Amino acid sequence: MKALQKLFDNLKPNFEKGGKWEKFHTLYEGHRTIVFAPDLTTKAKGAQIKDATDLKRVMITVVIAMIPTLLFGILNVGEQHFLAIGEDATWVDKALFGAMSVLPILIVTYGVGLLTEFIFCVIRNHPISEGYLVSGMLIALVIPPHIPLWQVALATIFAVVIGKEVFGGTGMNILNVAMTARAFLYFAYPANISGDQVWTYLADKTPVDGFSGATALSVVYNAGVQNTNAVEALNQHNSVIGDGLYSLSNMFMGWIPGSIGETSTLMCLIGAVILIATGVGSWKIIVSGFAGAYLMGLVMNLLAVNEYMALPPQYHWVMGGLAFGIVFMATDPVSAAQTETGKWIYGFLIGVFTIIIRVTNPAYPEGIMLAVLFMNVVAPLIDYYVVKANKTRRLQRATV
Repeated sequence: MKALQKLFDNLKPNFEKGGKWEKFHTLYEGHRTIVFAPDLTTKAKGAQIKDATDLKRVMITVVIAMIPTLLFGILNVGEQHFLAIGEDATWVDKALFGAMSVLPILIVTYGVGLLTEFIFCVIRNHPISEGYLVSGMLIALVIPPHIPLWQVALATIFAVVIGKEVFGGTGMNILNVAMTARAFLYFAYPANISGDQVWTYLADKTPVDGFSGATALSVVYNAGVQNTNAVEALNQHNSVIGDGLYSLSNMFMGWIPGSIGETSTLMCLIGAVILIATGVGSWKIIVSGFAGAYLMGLVMNLLAVNEYMALPPQYHWVMGGLAFGIVFMATDPVSAAQTETGKWIYGFLIGVFTIIIRVTNPAYPEGIMLAVLFMNVVAPLIDYYVVKANKTRRLQRATV
């Protein structure tokens, strides 16, 4: 470490004002602070508050919280591949296949995304932010495992430029960057991110006879159209290979087709515990998000005119990307509500809108993406009225 620090110190004069690489100072400082603490000191007089928490530590904590979903996703990609082609395989084989499918996506999201951010940092001469450490992994975890890498690169550039840099960079963006990337792919290349065929082939081999790539959400939607019991349709799906693929317990564990990091509710809850325990993620948003989804599921049960609306609310928790979206997307400290009361409202409405979109709009079987993006836009309005109501109450007390 001393040798590395000496190297950075020797290079430092070249990047300071007047140095031959002055315009790349932000790149130098950004890479230096990955390993070493900044050597800047505050010269202004007055009271100061010292805290060990900074943006880098917060972002690293979120990355650590996502590691369980990443590791499980890698294993599940291999599981679903060998299930689709009808071959037995060891857990090592499944992990290796999953890694070969997932790691290239991670490399593209981080490589392309960081390069885009570096370009903006040099042009604008502002410091490199650690925020993309989270966004790069989130983008990889919310897309299918065999989507073309060039599409991943395009979505990443779009998300960084349109979803973040046009607003001023980290801390200024209105929309969640990863959800922006997924929305780009969903509307630009729908055949590669939605529909049964995305989950049928799982790489380069034809699936066994009788295998269906329908996701749990598609199965339930078809049951609603055909007025057959949705729970029975889930339990009996893929009967050629074996019943129970979409049982409640199996969907909770995550051994089902889906985006890389979204299938396991259990892994998402482990991540939620890490975020809440470290104070990085808002437990109010997480709890209210799940509560909103459950209560809206109950309302749909009361108004049920088909089997999809009659689906027990707890099934919505474990289907699709609801758990992942609430835990890792809705809690984004930049695009979420900032007031404490606003966090309850914000999370609750994300859960509510997710179920409404799922059940009432067949064009969008997965509602969490649109729900989060819509509430990102509405969050400042929620905070505005929460603060306004608080000011009104305080003024009334002052008058009395």
